[in-house]
Amino acid sequence: MNTLEAIRTRRSVKHYDPAHTLNEAEERTLLEATILAPTSFNVQHWRLVVLRDPDLRRRLREQYCAQSQITDASLLVLFTADIKSWAKEPQRYWHNAPADVAANMVKAVGPFHQNRGEAYQRDEAHWSIGMAMQNLMLAAQAMGYQSCPMIGYDMEGVAGLVNLPDDHVLGPMVAVGKGIKEPWPRPGQLPLDQIARDNTF
Repeated sequence: MNTLEAIRTRRSVKHYDPAHTLNEAEERTLLEATILAPTSFNVQHWRLVVLRDPDLRRRLREQYCAQSQITDASLLVLFTADIKSWAKEPQRYWHNAPADVAANMVKAVGPFHQNRGEAYQRDEAHWSIGMAMQNLMLAAQAMGYQSCPMIGYDMEGVAGLVNLPDDHVLGPMVAVGKGIKEPWPRPGQLPLDQIARDNTF
């Protein structure tokens, strides 16, 4: 499946075969595709919590997110991000770069983020989560699986459930698996002339 076909055919599927599992190679392929998303300064904010434990998933569904895909999907990934990743051993993000490039990036990343403040750092972490999520969902579609992003959960409860560190933020969850019920027809996209502008509003 080519990229445009994956984009056009991907839908948010709510119902999954609870007996279906992904093999280790499939899961690794999906997660490796996820983390190829771009990030500013290559700081790779994402921290993926792969929710595997059936008891944990049941508790999550019962207490914090009453959606069937929580327990039934083959793969459930909670997207979080480290908003201070830029400050934590930044040299590791450019270990394959030419030495002069790596040195310049390490020197620049701290002042860039410090000058913009915490609100910007949090926003940037969320932007990175969004791009990584789309990678996961399109990779799943290309592999013949379905996906569903989810934001309707108790964020405080889930943060406690996964022991979210203080310098991390929560993003959506993404369910991936073998869909067993077709989604309804697309409800309709706004025409481009209502949402795209040339140069200014």
